[in-house]
Amino acid sequence: MSGFLRPEAAAALRRWREPLAALAVVALGFWIAARPGPVVQGFGWVLVAGGALALLPAFRRARFAASGEAPGVVQVDERRIVYMGPTHGGAVALDELQQLSLRRMEDGRAAWVLVEGQSLLVIPVEARGAEALFDAFTALPGLSAQAILAARAGTAPGTVRLWSRAQNPALMKP
Repeated sequence: MSGFLRPEAAAALRRWREPLAALAVVALGFWIAARPGPVVQGFGWVLVAGGALALLPAFRRARFAASGEAPGVVQVDERRIVYMGPTHGGAVALDELQQLSLRRMEDGRAAWVLVEGQSLLVIPVEARGAEALFDAFTALPGLSAQAILAARAGTAPGTVRLWSRAQNPALMKP
């Protein structure tokens, strides 16, 4: 496909492929629902509902998608976030995570800052595989997807604390 589309267009299609697929399912559902027969129409409406339900999370993940242009690779496996960078790296268990912040530099670069005990893990927002962090972060109790997306879309330099275990007393360990 590299010869058919410009690299920027191909990257945009890759980023938005999940919402586009959900929209295609909705459109197919409407097309099938317009056909005669109650069973066929029912199947069409089921497709419309399924595609519509998949659309919002797909749209959120597309907005969160990383370009992969920053150094390092992120992996999320069984509630454990692993970052392997050229100069530093580490792993953080979501169950042990104490704080999550987004730090934006003066030059516009941003990084997720994860605190676990005395260790700090800094993950560039645009690292390869960083889109998997969206689902991991939304699994944290009390952290909304909208808060994550708003922080990600921000442009002001500084650090924004998104979540802290101390804000959730029920999560504190005895």
